[in-house]
Amino acid sequence: MFIIKSNYYLYIENTRNLDLNYIKNNKKISIIYRNNNIQENKEELNIFRKKCHIKGFKLYISNNVRLLKNCKADGLYLSSFNKKTYLDKRINLIGSAHSFKEINEKIKQGCKTIFLSRLFKTSYEDKKEHLDIVKFNLLTSKFRANIVPLGGIRSSNLNKLNLVNGNGLALFSEVKKKPVITNRLF
Repeated sequence: MFIIKSNYYLYIENTRNLDLNYIKNNKKISIIYRNNNIQENKEELNIFRKKCHIKGFKLYISNNVRLLKNCKADGLYLSSFNKKTYLDKRINLIGSAHSFKEINEKIKQGCKTIFLSRLFKTSYEDKKEHLDIVKFNLLTSKFRANIVPLGGIRSSNLNKLNLVNGNGLALFSEVKKKPVITNRLF
């Protein structure tokens, strides 16, 4: 069974995490470049952005407006801890949240899409809590924003995503297990 959503978001930590050759050209895919540890070579990031645009993928840069402008990415991703307000309305903003309060903050910041984390149980030792499908659907029904599930999504529970309200899904750790998940989804 395939998961049919109108948007797929893939988190990567560096441009080598994802081989774009495994994914078919698709305007539904957005890649979120979230590199908090190492400074990426700007030339490599520009090459990666060009490959994304050829494939029809959108590229979002995490929490770094300067890098966004340097590589001419499609938008800015705001982590849940990022509380800044961006006045430039030309920047397409997406963000992440973990609670009702954080969802409201992201809406006030101007995020058009909000990732709500942890849908399913994750293997992180310090993060035990998760929403599951019923709580996720109840929480997201209170908002008009586009809310996308994130967290604990694996190839073993992909079919459950058809029960989740929302028109997208976001993957982080499963992207590293290439090409298993990308062949099944795309």
